[in-house]
Amino acid sequence: MKRLQSIDIVRGIVMIIMALDHTRDLIHLTSVTDSPTNLQTTTPALFITRWITHLCAPTFVFLSGASAYLSYKRKNDIRGTRTFLLSRGIWLIILEFTLVNLGVWFDPHFSVFILDVIATIGVGFIVLSLLLRASNKTILIIGLAIIFLHNLSAFIPTEGAWLFTKLFMMFVAPGAIPFGKSGLFIMGYPPIPWLGIMLTGFAAGRLFDYPADKRKPLFAKIGLAALALFLVVRGINIYGDSFQWSKQKDIVFTVLSFINVTKYPPSLVFCLLTLGVMFLLLSWAEGLENKFTKIAIVYGKVPLFYFLIHWYILHPLMFLIVFLQGYQFSDLVFGVNLGRPKGVSGVNLWYIYLIWIFVVMLLYPLCKWYGRYKETHREKQWLRYL
Repeated sequence: MKRLQSIDIVRGIVMIIMALDHTRDLIHLTSVTDSPTNLQTTTPALFITRWITHLCAPTFVFLSGASAYLSYKRKNDIRGTRTFLLSRGIWLIILEFTLVNLGVWFDPHFSVFILDVIATIGVGFIVLSLLLRASNKTILIIGLAIIFLHNLSAFIPTEGAWLFTKLFMMFVAPGAIPFGKSGLFIMGYPPIPWLGIMLTGFAAGRLFDYPADKRKPLFAKIGLAALALFLVVRGINIYGDSFQWSKQKDIVFTVLSFINVTKYPPSLVFCLLTLGVMFLLLSWAEGLENKFTKIAIVYGKVPLFYFLIHWYILHPLMFLIVFLQGYQFSDLVFGVNLGRPKGVSGVNLWYIYLIWIFVVMLLYPLCKWYGRYKETHREKQWLRYL
């Protein structure tokens, strides 16, 4: 089956946007001291810079599920697909706690481990490999049930709870567990809520079986329906997110409060909003071909390669900037401080955008080369894992 350009275009777009978020994480002046979505301290520009990147993870996870379905359909081999999903899932978890964590923290002592998006996709693939014999309808019901109901876990009391309840909550909500003398394990992406997105993506993969002229309006309808449901659920302001919206000092900040949805874990309204936008992008991308889409496809064909490499470009750039600002290696604080010094370091938001554009441009020839290498060396099975 030929690759679907709409998937590669949308995935490429979110990979480009993702680099903006990580550039801000590593290099912005206030990234290690203040949350960009804290309405008491943020600015509209900073808030939107962070908010727009909410689109990345759910789109990446959803399309990973959809791609798994398309691969399964192409092979029509349940045993082979199960083996691949299981091995790829294990590989992604290993990759997360080695090369990805090193790229995120740049700490050779690995004093901090984080279970982030790559590992949670790995967990999703493992679970998906066990569900392949289930019907598409069953997988869809499980996925949607998780998306719509996992916010109920917030009502489970944890104080004095049984060990099983505490272990379950680790897979539902973010948390941190110290280990050793000074180590810290961070559950950044609790697997169960994100599993709902992946399973729904796998079940929705059959939508790509329709011809492009039918997919385009169908994706638009699904996207608009999801956004309409977002407005209703968020407007009622009772269920669907751990934080309710409220009237702020002016209309701008009130709107920001309304769209200030919870990503960790991905709340119901977060999923409705981001996946609604994703479906609209898929509709827009169907049959579209121009200079921008050709560029986006380059990134979208090699998302994991892009994800790995961009950390190893951004982090050295961060060190270069703080050294140019007068800090020494002895001033750097690794671990949760990402290697940033304790003093004021980094650059303001407009420089962040310039650095982001530079990094994305730098990644283009690398991704183009690797994409061509994969295309011309399909006999090398290991390339399927990167």
